[in-house]
Amino acid sequence: MTGSHLPPSFRLAYVPGVTPGKWVRVWNERLPDVPLELVAVPAAEANGVLRDGGADAGLVRTPFDRGALSAIPLYTETTVVLVPKDHLVTAVDEVSLADLADEIVLHPLDDTLEWEHPPGRPALERPATTADAVELVAAGIGLLLLPQSVARLHHRRDLTYRPVPDAPGSGVGLSWPLADETPELVEEFIGIVRGRTVNSTRGRGRAQGAEPAAERPAPSAAKRKPAGGTPKRPAPRRGAGGSGGSGSGGGRRGKPRRRS
Repeated sequence: MTGSHLPPSFRLAYVPGVTPGKWVRVWNERLPDVPLELVAVPAAEANGVLRDGGADAGLVRTPFDRGALSAIPLYTETTVVLVPKDHLVTAVDEVSLADLADEIVLHPLDDTLEWEHPPGRPALERPATTADAVELVAAGIGLLLLPQSVARLHHRRDLTYRPVPDAPGSGVGLSWPLADETPELVEEFIGIVRGRTVNSTRGRGRAQGAEPAAERPAPSAAKRKPAGGTPKRPAPRRGAGGSGGSGSGGGRRGKPRRRS
């Protein structure tokens, strides 16, 4: 989009557990004149931040607000159950939802997992945040299901987690406000997260990429060295009178005569 007006920076929102660092590094290499500003937002508020213009795009968790935002899915995270280290669950490598049927399972208000029926037995009250729920798990009040990256984010020495393969996963995607035409810098970031090279990325990244190096002419045949290197000169042949030689003019000498 040659000649289009570009904002002074690109604001990227991201939710807990999502690590945009690798994409930010690529952005800084391709678009060094457009600073990328990271905006950390709670998962439950991410869609609202994008709708209100608080960021140009965001790495958010499902469900996406398809009514007001565009979105492309990127990946789905494994769901794990967070438990105290001395819990019976730690005796196995993974857990099913049926294994949690008799457990109190905390369901915080900012939970991003999409449940038809939350597993386990409900607590008396729902914790306000995931961080509050983690504290309750540490206190032995109940267990907590959450995306694996969020469990790592809330790492504690007294807690551990196990995968729950039959639990719904947590989808992560790139989202931005709906528009008739996708903004240029959003297109740039889409190309980065999708792994496009600098030559295939649409927009400014390609224009600012390094120009290909000019091809060097091949050396002329006259200047090329033979494959075997410089040939050795043959050793000179020794003449007939040389020491150790046996040329045609060198006959055998007779015995010396005695003088009388």
